Amino acid sequence: MRVALVHDWLTGMRGGEKVLEVLCELYPDADILTLFHHRGSVSPAIEQHPIQASWLQHLPFATRHYRRYLPLFPSAVERFDLSPYDFVISSSHCVAKSVIPRAGVRHLCYCHSPMRYAWDQFDAYFGPDRVGRTASQWVYRPIMSRLARWDAATAGRVHRFVANSRHVAGRIARYYNRRASVVHPPVDTVFYRPTVVSPESHFLIVSALVPYKRIDLAIDACRKVGARLRIVGDGPERAWLEHRAGGDVTFLGSLSNEAIREEYQRALALVLPGEEDFGIAPLEAQACGRPVVALAKGGALETVVDGETGVLFHELTAQSLAAALERVAGLRIDGGRLREHAEQFSRERHVARLRETIADTLAAPAGTEW
Repeated sequence: MRVALVHDWLTGMRGGEKVLEVLCELYPDADILTLFHHRGSVSPAIEQHPIQASWLQHLPFATRHYRRYLPLFPSAVERFDLSPYDFVISSSHCVAKSVIPRAGVRHLCYCHSPMRYAWDQFDAYFGPDRVGRTASQWVYRPIMSRLARWDAATAGRVHRFVANSRHVAGRIARYYNRRASVVHPPVDTVFYRPTVVSPESHFLIVSALVPYKRIDLAIDACRKVGARLRIVGDGPERAWLEHRAGGDVTFLGSLSNEAIREEYQRALALVLPGEEDFGIAPLEAQACGRPVVALAKGGALETVVDGETGVLFHELTAQSLAAALERVAGLRIDGGRLREHAEQFSRERHVARLRETIADTLAAPAGTEW
């Protein structure tokens, strides 16, 4: 059986790529099709597979500014030739789910999220505060509205949706009118583990620097409580955030897994200021015995137990987050309870559940609806 793995883009190792890494291990002979591939940006487990990038890869500035070609993504993903493949698995948060398999071929989509900027998070990316009122209303709004219509219309190309959280399963039902099984992403609880070193007094963010993550909120909240903040990660928002931040904020850029583990172990708490689809970083932090401060929406409601494994705040304001930072500083931390909670989302459980879901999909009779 020839298997195609379709992933939106390969430009770094984040949560979606950790799911793809598992798929690569389950199908060691699979080909990977992706819009963009920055060589060396993902793990060896992914890089060792044959990787086919789209024609967008050859456009000017595609390496650094690939997101600017968003209106061309539908055309590019529909041009992938899937005729040689007997089974297609897409790992999608943008357009990967809209590939066109050969007739009679099953297509399972592991959906990290329906396209955020085209649906409920337009303002976070293209609102008046981000791009200006005129550009937001007359340029980006029509483009994203057209993209949303296409996104919904192509949901029928997927035979079975698998969501990374109950939150995302709800969004799939809302925007695609489809049911989704839930298989939480893998958390490497063997690698991420506690240390005997006592934590320090600073807060930590481990995140891509993109608008919906609301890193700016964490910067403002830490300023209010006089706390230091360390930020691991990179992205298009970095220059804007650095300009906004003061001397108590340290931007560390991309780090090795070993360095990230050490950052988790040293931090007072991990901060998750925006609404997450799921969020692997909070569970990696808990596996290291550190609590989490998170917005009480989205995936955090599935990964953070308020008062036990962290603190939830309820208003998307610096003041609400600042109060949560002060609360977590006084929380009695049970490292064993934190790690026990994280192990519910272990990599081993993810692999077993994903393998079971794939087997069930392939074994189902023709015409089965999920």
